[in-house]
Amino acid sequence: MKHIFRKGSNPARPTLLLLHGTGGTEQDLIPLAERIDEEASVLSVRGNVLENGMPRFFRRLAEGVFDEEDLVFRTRELNQFLDEAAQEYGFDRENIVAVGYSNGANIAASLMFHFQEALKGAILHHPMVPRRGIELPDLTGRYAFIGAGTNDPICPAAESEELQILLQKANANVELHWENHGHQLTYGEVDAAAKWYKENF
Repeated sequence: MKHIFRKGSNPARPTLLLLHGTGGTEQDLIPLAERIDEEASVLSVRGNVLENGMPRFFRRLAEGVFDEEDLVFRTRELNQFLDEAAQEYGFDRENIVAVGYSNGANIAASLMFHFQEALKGAILHHPMVPRRGIELPDLTGRYAFIGAGTNDPICPAAESEELQILLQKANANVELHWENHGHQLTYGEVDAAAKWYKENF
């Protein structure tokens, strides 16, 4: 997978896995990583799927309707890539915190839904529920921050609340943060995520 790796100054800190939104690239979220943890290593990945020329992490059938078969395949692919990248770059595979926006947040949530030890934690900016009707692994000791907009036309409030409940039922420690905005990523939300990260990691 096309990616950027930057080794941090403190190997004890988590590695931040950056996952862009639809049409983004591996460059997009690097400024967020710097606001969250200046000492952390950064692994920023570009999605392998193209939709009308725009990179994504998995296919969708329509707005808000995921191609579940492709989602599962791409989630496995990303999890395997993390195994290989940890070997190649020498970071702790068991200490990865994802930072995802929109489509990137959805694939990060899917990692948590399918693989117990894929992520230590995740900052999910405007995610949706990746899959329904499956049993989640035991996520005891895992952390998630959900950033949501009260007026988000793509990700309704009920979607954010349902994701929080599903992760909490799997024993994850979850914080749901609301901004009075739409689907855009605001400074207030980024600062809230950084504060949450510093309290938990």
